[in-house]
Amino acid sequence: MDILHVVLFAIVGALLLMAIRDMAPQISFLLSLLIAVILFVFVLQQVTGVLAPIEKLAAMANVNVLFFATIVKIIGIAYIAEFGAQIAKDAGAASIASKIELVGKLFIIVMSVPIVLAVIEAVQHLLP
Repeated sequence: MDILHVVLFAIVGALLLMAIRDMAPQISFLLSLLIAVILFVFVLQQVTGVLAPIEKLAAMANVNVLFFATIVKIIGIAYIAEFGAQIAKDAGAASIASKIELVGKLFIIVMSVPIVLAVIEAVQHLLP
């Protein structure tokens, strides 16, 4: 499935949602959730195919694999939190969406601590 298929799938889903939203709001939300999950799973499949070559490049550049894995996890947390927040907003729960975003940011801070410490240690070794 390429981008054209993804966009067409999303457009058909949006048109279907518009058609049934007034008649069955509960079903339209579940359909919206299903469409979003299908799109998200497709994107995850595409991203996992890209990670292996990037990991090889990181190894060739002599980048610590722990740092690379942490950065990939941080990016994943950001996208998953955004996805969850958008689903919550679509459900009309803006307050829950903001909490999801806050929790995602906190997880990112926690995950980035080892990298920040490594940068500080590297700077300390450079200073006289």
